[in-house]
Amino acid sequence: ASTANAAIILVDARNGVIEQTRRHTYIASLLRIPHVLVCINKMDLVDWSEARFEEIRADFREMSNKIADDVDVHFLPISALKGDNVVEPSQHMDWYGGPPLLSLLETLPIENDLNRSEARFPVQYVIRPMREEFHDYRGYAGRVAGGVLRVGDAVKVLPGGLSTKIEAIENMEGPVDAAFAPMSVTIRLEDDIDISRGDMIVTGDSIPEITQDLSVVVCWLSPKPLQIGGKYALKHTTRDARCVVKAVNYKVNINTVEKVEGETHIGLNDIARLTLRTTVPLCVDSYKRNRETGSLILIDEATNVTVGACMID
Repeated sequence: ASTANAAIILVDARNGVIEQTRRHTYIASLLRIPHVLVCINKMDLVDWSEARFEEIRADFREMSNKIADDVDVHFLPISALKGDNVVEPSQHMDWYGGPPLLSLLETLPIENDLNRSEARFPVQYVIRPMREEFHDYRGYAGRVAGGVLRVGDAVKVLPGGLSTKIEAIENMEGPVDAAFAPMSVTIRLEDDIDISRGDMIVTGDSIPEITQDLSVVVCWLSPKPLQIGGKYALKHTTRDARCVVKAVNYKVNINTVEKVEGETHIGLNDIARLTLRTTVPLCVDSYKRNRETGSLILIDEATNVTVGACMID
């Protein structure tokens, strides 16, 4: 879900907004999914009632405004069983003037969902062919995590902060003039700089924060509870590190969306805010600013199992 452009939330027209609706809406908001399609299903069981549709829409709006005030929300009355407003417009609900579900999914405006203004390029692999025909070749391979990188751009390499310019950008088909998220490319620089996996190439003055102290919201994924003071492996973009859980600031009551302070037991499916201290500096953005550089995972070093998915403040 963290990589999705849209989420579909199903609501039973007979039951309206229930606990599960609040839970799913909160998770979609937490993961910054920019478009939410609320499908009010089983309209055939409420006699295709426009009044019932409007009642549920008002209830959902009241609930969602408390937790997700900047999300593009669409409401659709559907009957999945009979196919109404799924692929073709319904003949039973002339009062609904919007598109059916499939058409809406195909036409959602997602071109502005990614951060195009702040270039982020985590280095995944350093390419050194060491062959005679590529004697001095040094390329930095990875996937663009934000913004646009162009040949000739002045760049900085973090966390060191050294500056240079982009000499060339290449993909599998050959040289290109520019690269943007989520393209996978190889970048060559004008100067021979010491760069390794986990470093980040950025442009402009709007650079990520370089820090070892993180405040994150975690979705806990393991039956084994989180350990305060526990040490975990950490993966952020292409950087591998380790961290210590310094504190649990609060736990979220997923049903009421309230902060429960003083609750430190974090188990499977719990959501909480943590303070982490990492072994090496990380180049991070807030999750709201960039979903790639603003997220990380925690890994149990003993089992190599991913135990937590984190979003950085």
